[in-house]
Amino acid sequence: MTLTVLALIGATIIFSSFLSGVFGMAGGMVLLGVLLNYFDVATGMIFFSIIQLFANGWRVVQWRRYVLWPIFGWYVLGAVIAFGCMWMIAFVPDKAMVYLSLGVMPFVVEALPASLRPNIEWRGVPFFTGVVTTIIQILAGVGGLFLDIFFQKSMLDRKTTNATKAVTQSFSHIVRALYFGSLSGVGDLPVWATGPAILLAITGTSLAPFVIERMTDHGFRQWTRAIIFAISVVYLARGGWLLWHG
Repeated sequence: MTLTVLALIGATIIFSSFLSGVFGMAGGMVLLGVLLNYFDVATGMIFFSIIQLFANGWRVVQWRRYVLWPIFGWYVLGAVIAFGCMWMIAFVPDKAMVYLSLGVMPFVVEALPASLRPNIEWRGVPFFTGVVTTIIQILAGVGGLFLDIFFQKSMLDRKTTNATKAVTQSFSHIVRALYFGSLSGVGDLPVWATGPAILLAITGTSLAPFVIERMTDHGFRQWTRAIIFAISVVYLARGGWLLWHG
């Protein structure tokens, strides 16, 4: 791996961690898309999970007083059940499927009527969210966008939303790493690079509060939507290109 590629991955880690730190999503879509250009799916997923675990974990530390822990508890229960089911199936997606899933997901979410979108504060919804989001995390690599469906109808402010999503996603990254690690091993994972990658992830995440404090809840939602759709178009093109070339 050349110095240019390492520099690109390093810059992407900082930028994606910052993006996730501000909006609670989207950064993972960027990072995974770049990593899959240089690693196979299983290795890319494991490396991605390690980086995102520390990026999200640092967000939890920053906003810990805003976390809704009961939601997290039920989410974990659902995630553990989903992990067990997916592990028995032992399915590993190919790159084209991951890119297409990442790209099409925002449009599927947009097509869902607002009246049908459940509220994360409703009884039973956190458990259901843990089950379904974990399955999507394994199939598509990133589940933050889908997770956001359950927060859109809530009355939670941007800080509580960001903090609670961060702690649930941190657990999901552990689950994803265990899933692909148990099925495929670490592959050609650059173990030596995990330390610097973690430091870069924490650096990018640490910059986010300076932006969040200056944003409004309305601006937070508008920017989130625009960024996600822009990234999705790129990934649909990438997935289509991979399918076309076999």
